[in-house]
Amino acid sequence: MSTLTVTARGQVTFRKKVMQHLGVKPGGKIELDLLPDGRGLIRAARPMGKIQNFFGVLAGKTKKVATIEEMNEAAAAGWAGKVWVGKSRPGKK
Repeated sequence: MSTLTVTARGQVTFRKKVMQHLGVKPGGKIELDLLPDGRGLIRAARPMGKIQNFFGVLAGKTKKVATIEEMNEAAAAGWAGKVWVGKSRPGKK
């Protein structure tokens, strides 16, 4: 268990090991659910996107046409939280 100190402004600082455990990096968000008996539940906030917000995001940005298999692979990786930055995924050339 970690003990945190509350500042005069009501702020706390999480230790590095707590942030790593939650999978939260600097600038990330944490959710706090207030429970009965003065307890709280913290967890990393995960973006709750809608698929409609994704449609058309790449329109006009590339001339490459993806196969349905490539689209399925990208969608599965995205929903699993695996995000690749750059032109190729690890293990692909």
